[in-house]
Amino acid sequence: MNAVSLVNFKQKSIYFFLAICIFIVDQLTKKWAVSNLIESDPNVFLPFFNFTLLYNYGAAFSFLSDAGGWQRWFFGIVALAVSLLILVWIVRLERDKKVELLGLAFILGGAIGNLYDRVLLGKVVDFIDWFYPTSQSCLPFFYPRQDLQTCHWPAFNIADAAILLGVTLLLFDTFFKKDEKQDGK
Repeated sequence: MNAVSLVNFKQKSIYFFLAICIFIVDQLTKKWAVSNLIESDPNVFLPFFNFTLLYNYGAAFSFLSDAGGWQRWFFGIVALAVSLLILVWIVRLERDKKVELLGLAFILGGAIGNLYDRVLLGKVVDFIDWFYPTSQSCLPFFYPRQDLQTCHWPAFNIADAAILLGVTLLLFDTFFKKDEKQDGK
């Protein structure tokens, strides 16, 4: 790391601190879930929200969860590569790009949280379960629980929520900058 990169790293330490905080909160909540919940047994919290311990051996929406084990290392390598790319992106990004930096910090913290699970446990701990009641078919990406007459979003965790928030911030920033450029013409 050259002197310029080191200065950039120090100037952006608040974003790295935020990523570390997200990682810590993610791991603490996952530890709580593993210690206090029984796998696949919903604990009602609100009429549309349960805590339900589930394990994801694949990627988003359990993609490739039954692939035989190789996906653990594949998704681990992808998460590590993405984390390193984001780390470099943050260091090289100008300090005045605060929304972009914030979005990247959220993504970095979430990616490291799920990477940690994947490498150490071989699976990602999920426990947040959003759902809605229905006797009809479910909306896209929701799956039905016929026994409960509910439709559930795939279970997720704090890391997943941070990644989603980070991507949302990046999209917002992209569209905002686009509008700003058009206004300046």
